[in-house]
Amino acid sequence: MSSTDHHPQDSLGATKKRKDAFSELMLPKPKQTKSTTNPSSQSTKSNSFSNSRNALLTYILNPADFPNQVVTYNENTVLIRDAFPKATLHLLLLPRDASKRDLHPREAFDDPVFLAMIREEVAASVKLAASELSRLIGPFSRSNKARITAMESDNPPDSLPPGRDFVKDLRVGIHAHPSMNHLHIHIISQDMHSDRLKHRKHYNSFNTDFFIPLDAYPLVEDDQRRLTGFQNANLGKDFKCWRCGKMFGNKFTMLKDHLKEEFKAWKEE
Repeated sequence: MSSTDHHPQDSLGATKKRKDAFSELMLPKPKQTKSTTNPSSQSTKSNSFSNSRNALLTYILNPADFPNQVVTYNENTVLIRDAFPKATLHLLLLPRDASKRDLHPREAFDDPVFLAMIREEVAASVKLAASELSRLIGPFSRSNKARITAMESDNPPDSLPPGRDFVKDLRVGIHAHPSMNHLHIHIISQDMHSDRLKHRKHYNSFNTDFFIPLDAYPLVEDDQRRLTGFQNANLGKDFKCWRCGKMFGNKFTMLKDHLKEEFKAWKEE
């Protein structure tokens, strides 16, 4: 991924400066103004986005129009905040290649050149995500205390304590059967602490083999994760705590209460 000196072009040819500091990107954005796109283009967009399963396409085509949702973008990908986050931090990386964005992940990632590009984009996005996760929970973390103390001292040392590795608190992967039409990669913190986590599918889609790590691609031909029956069975599994392994059967309310306790412990690690 490019440095801050690089000015990638979006799909419409407009030049936009790429930002690489999540803290800067989290600053309040100016109020959006009405688009000046010509009426025929607007009509086309309306038809394309009418299906909610196509909702990601608008960010892929016109990322500059959504400063409050889009974290950063370049000619290859768009990184956005998930509109319905299932954890403390939940981002989506959207490939922009028109020949790949409509494909199922297992098809798109069979292309080694495309997959290599995605891995590079993911690596840069994970750094941004880890920086933001550090901002969100770092002050509560015991393992991060020495680093924060050193940074805030009157005479900070030349070499800071390492602190917590927030990259390890992130998961990167794809749902076996995505709910949205356009290819997207989830970058999500592992805590599963969110008001948007409302039912079985929300939890099990991230905590069973239904969630396939990016590192697993390309899938071999006989990988059972390719099978619809196997994946549907994952969504119906009993709940298992992502952190301690405790089982909760089908008791979603009990799981949610437990996740609140685990979130506090995880945040303070």
